[in-house]
Amino acid sequence: MSLIYDTLRKNGSKCALVPFITAGFPNLKATISALHALDNNGADVIELGIPYSDALADGPIIQKSSKISLDQGIHIDDIINMLKSVIPSLNAPVIIFTYYNPVLAKGIANFIFDISSAGASGLIIPDLPLEESDYIMKMCDEYNIELILFIAPTSSSNRIKRIISKSKGCIYLVSSYGVTGARDKIDNAVNVLAKDIKSQTDKVIMLGFGISNAEQAKYISQWNIDGIVIGSAFMQIMLNDYSINSIKSIGKFCNLIKSTIK
Repeated sequence: MSLIYDTLRKNGSKCALVPFITAGFPNLKATISALHALDNNGADVIELGIPYSDALADGPIIQKSSKISLDQGIHIDDIINMLKSVIPSLNAPVIIFTYYNPVLAKGIANFIFDISSAGASGLIIPDLPLEESDYIMKMCDEYNIELILFIAPTSSSNRIKRIISKSKGCIYLVSSYGVTGARDKIDNAVNVLAKDIKSQTDKVIMLGFGISNAEQAKYISQWNIDGIVIGSAFMQIMLNDYSINSIKSIGKFCNLIKSTIK
């Protein structure tokens, strides 16, 4: 399969932790420190978001972090060069999270070649139409990148079957309607959906959108999923304090979440 699949699968009965941070926030030096802090405190996989001005799937916290990064002139090439220096020192594989337009602007083959050369292992494009995924998936296969497709609570049974069929080894299950951001609770109907997906495939499932604290993570980790993605909660910590203290804080928060999930 792929490094992402293998990493999530090797946890066995224990759910994996997949923290998300925005690249270049508050600067690239802080991103490097944050990647190491997460890697050293229990992250099994790390999701790194490419800042984008029209991030329709992102809530206000991640949008704000993206704006701050973009206002500094952070470009995809800056992030790629940064990753080339840091990924070799990480244990956790890195998934790139980006929107379709930046991929098209750079050129699909060029973009995938670049993130592969930088050492990334996976790619998530939340607004990628399923009907346009074949060529990107072909390029990802060529450069050993796993393209991870989304299943939403609104996905029809037929669409879920198509996504399962196209997915290489890992599926991203969206836990709630709307954009990313903290939720008071996660609907148990998503657990039912996860069980249905698992009844159709042995591919691994990452669950994200809305998970924000250790209590929620502990509860959800008992579901039939393989990984929990948490983003806005980590970025809120960094937004609260741009200093080195925020790096220590996200490390502590990562360690706390990792110690509570089953």
